[in-house]
Amino acid sequence: MRLPRLLLVMVLALPVYLAAPASAQIALGHSGFTVSGSVAYQSDYLFRGISQTASRMAGQGSIELSHESGFYIGAFISNVYFPPAGAFPQRAEIDGLIGFRFTALDINFDIGGVWYTYHGQQTGFPRLNYAEAVVKAAREFGPVTATLTLAFSPNFFGSSGFGFYSELAAEWATGLLDLNLGGRVGYQHIARTAVFGAPSYSNWAITISRSFEISGYGTLVASVGYYDTSIGRASCFGGMNVCAARALGSLTFKF
Repeated sequence: MRLPRLLLVMVLALPVYLAAPASAQIALGHSGFTVSGSVAYQSDYLFRGISQTASRMAGQGSIELSHESGFYIGAFISNVYFPPAGAFPQRAEIDGLIGFRFTALDINFDIGGVWYTYHGQQTGFPRLNYAEAVVKAAREFGPVTATLTLAFSPNFFGSSGFGFYSELAAEWATGLLDLNLGGRVGYQHIARTAVFGAPSYSNWAITISRSFEISGYGTLVASVGYYDTSIGRASCFGGMNVCAARALGSLTFKF
């Protein structure tokens, strides 16, 4: 990733800070409901190691309505680009999320579902939209938080059949300059790989991040990481470069 791209990410993040809400996590009276969200600028949009923007920058946003009982609903939006443009004119990914969070045996569970939608799809092209059931379990071991993620789809991206994803991730609060060091390794199984355009594959990443608390506004998180997959270029959607190793830089404002 070139330095000018990282600088541009930082410049674009300034309006996010200036337009930040007046308080972090907005409570809706005494209803038990809370609204939170985020706005991010990234040098790329990687989903399980594969670029969704053909190695271009991404602007993203999310919003969540949660209840003190653990129930939540939310939405996520990002620009996407699947070349060649003549076959894949998608311009936006808009997802809906619903789930329930709870703690048992010192483990934080998050059980929910995601509906992924892609807008601007050309008529006649196989459906890209799909749903996943997602289960996450996280536990803290001192300064280290370990998270296991399992996701199931009856008909994965592009109508490629049954999909199953598993990932083990860990984040370490190093205590050095308030830096957090993270790592993850995952595996995506795809039933109809010929339809998907790539084989079932592994992906992994190493990241380093730092959070900056902005009193009365929220948190600004700066992150940079190295990401890779086991997919060779010849097997990557007809020889595309979206599965290759790359660095990714991001700035995210959370409230």
